[in-house]
Amino acid sequence: MQDTVKLNGRVLWLSDRADVMARQLKGESLTRAEAGPLRDQISTDEMTPAWVCLAFDETLGDYVYVGLRCGADSADPAGVFPVRPKAVREGGFALSVAGLRRGKGSSREASPFAEWCAGIRVVIAESFERIYAQNCQNLGLLMSTDVTLAERLQAGEAVPIEAFLEDCDSLGEAIVRSGGLFGYTRRRLAGDTVPPRPAHTPGPMTYGEKLIAKALGVARVRAGDAVFVPADWRFSHEYVTPMAVSFLRHAFGDAVPELHDPASILCFEDHLTHLDAVSADASRPPALVDAAKRLGAVQREFCAQHDLRLHGRAAGGGSEGICHALMLERYALPGQVIVGTDSHTPHCGAVGAFAFGVGATEMANAWLTGDARLAVPGTCLVHLRSSLPAGAGAKDLALHLLRLPYIRDGRAIGQIIEFAGEAVAHLSTDERATLTNMVAEIGGLTGLIVPDAETVRYLRERRRIDFSLAPWMTNDAQASYAHVIEIDCACLGAMVASPGDPGNGVALTDLTAVVPIDIAYGGSCTGSKRDDLRACRDVLAWGLSHGHCVADGVRFYLQYGSEDVRAWCEGQGYAEVFAAAGVTMLSPGCGACVNAGPGVSRAPGEVVISAQNRNFPGRSGPGQMWLGSPATVAASALAGYIVGFDQLRRDGFVPHAARPPGRPCGEASRAGSGG
Repeated sequence: MQDTVKLNGRVLWLSDRADVMARQLKGESLTRAEAGPLRDQISTDEMTPAWVCLAFDETLGDYVYVGLRCGADSADPAGVFPVRPKAVREGGFALSVAGLRRGKGSSREASPFAEWCAGIRVVIAESFERIYAQNCQNLGLLMSTDVTLAERLQAGEAVPIEAFLEDCDSLGEAIVRSGGLFGYTRRRLAGDTVPPRPAHTPGPMTYGEKLIAKALGVARVRAGDAVFVPADWRFSHEYVTPMAVSFLRHAFGDAVPELHDPASILCFEDHLTHLDAVSADASRPPALVDAAKRLGAVQREFCAQHDLRLHGRAAGGGSEGICHALMLERYALPGQVIVGTDSHTPHCGAVGAFAFGVGATEMANAWLTGDARLAVPGTCLVHLRSSLPAGAGAKDLALHLLRLPYIRDGRAIGQIIEFAGEAVAHLSTDERATLTNMVAEIGGLTGLIVPDAETVRYLRERRRIDFSLAPWMTNDAQASYAHVIEIDCACLGAMVASPGDPGNGVALTDLTAVVPIDIAYGGSCTGSKRDDLRACRDVLAWGLSHGHCVADGVRFYLQYGSEDVRAWCEGQGYAEVFAAAGVTMLSPGCGACVNAGPGVSRAPGEVVISAQNRNFPGRSGPGQMWLGSPATVAASALAGYIVGFDQLRRDGFVPHAARPPGRPCGEASRAGSGG
């Protein structure tokens, strides 16, 4: 590796102002002062929107930042999305600079890879999200949180390489100096380097730390240890597997080493199985559907070649289930380590598994080695006092948590988020999974709940497993925490998050204006479990008993998280209630949550209320997406505007709402099967 870094190209300041972005893309080079405020919290959805990720080669470089949303300072309404295809690549940029929390959201490595393919070699930000940062290091992109380095490079200075290693742990530095993770893995497989292994004397640990130490076979781990932790399960899905396969073959050619323990590698085809249902939309030309089908074909070929277990498309449409749903329903156990190519992998923390998301390069290497890179972080304990009141659930709690300054400012990035307290003890495993799942939005490494009697009950009743909790499965009394958040759950109520970010939490009691909706969606890995569908059923049954169905002008979609959930709901008689209320039911899959299925918006003016986990600009179409609990989504579908179920029962329908609420039952129903 070179001793110094000298910029061979231009600096792109990712400004919050659309006119500033346009000036740079037209060829004008600006100083830091001229660039103005930098964009904070740029999501990977904005760097590479979902449709861009259907490519997994250098084509990605043509589309980097095309979803970037900036302030509307231009007279052109479209100026809020100033980056056009090929603009960055043709602009000759070698460095891009952003504000806080760069790369939040999805674990998609397509984002930093698109930057690389567009010519970017250095990325700088005031702070980075964990998975994005690790993906950059794995690809060989240089990084720093020192914004002044951009000015020095822009001035022509040769900056010592050490300046770009200050934010790295020892393992990260070794990977960067090796030119990326594949370079490090080649050295490792050749016996030229050995990953570090902690050698601490025994001492108090949290449950999460104990779990890592047990997997490593060491007495103790501490925050700051950089390791490769053996994984019990490694899983990927069709949105990422092809890129991982491509990287693997590019790194090793025809001499790809044998995969480590293929029996513990799982693949899922779940993200794009509903894309053809919305392909009639002009923004989704048939070429995109064909590209999505190619992704599935590449994954199926890879699984067949290596004899890997694939949960694929269902015969009647959709998939067997969303990867996270199936991992919890069939595979994850307390004390296990699970890595997946998806930011919502912490879903399985609901049963006490240490589950975290990785990118394509990381997974490709894990296929070979059986382990995954991990910088042991500090633990943020979220202590939930009291019990949640009627009308509030885990989704409301998650949205409240996301708006707290410690979380919103990014201070929990990369931490283990452990949930404990009286409220947790009263939550079902389905509800616990909502909390651990949305640790992805917090920016944490993983979400954990120490396994308890509820965990044992869930495994026995749902999976027919008689599981005994091991004595080590607890926190030591003297274990230390990086931070503690105390929440009195008795004070919480129904929450929503306004469009643009899951951290835009608003208590429904503080929502004074009526917000009419066009679409209601109950689905995604966060909102398609048994308890989620039960909550929707309860709301709709109440509506039917009072003579109301889904409001006129509202399209209400409910989606099963897995075939197991579908079978259970049908066995409970839920399908009849959903049909009578005017709901369109969708077979399992991710769909709308990744802008690839019914439930997405199709115009900027459309308003959506969704039970999914994130609402970044463009995440699920061009419209305005609000987030809420399944009960709030169902109540809003009945009313035609955003409202909580308790509020609807107490106050009735708002007479001055923009559209007639609660269509009387007996009128034409829009219920159907979404395939």
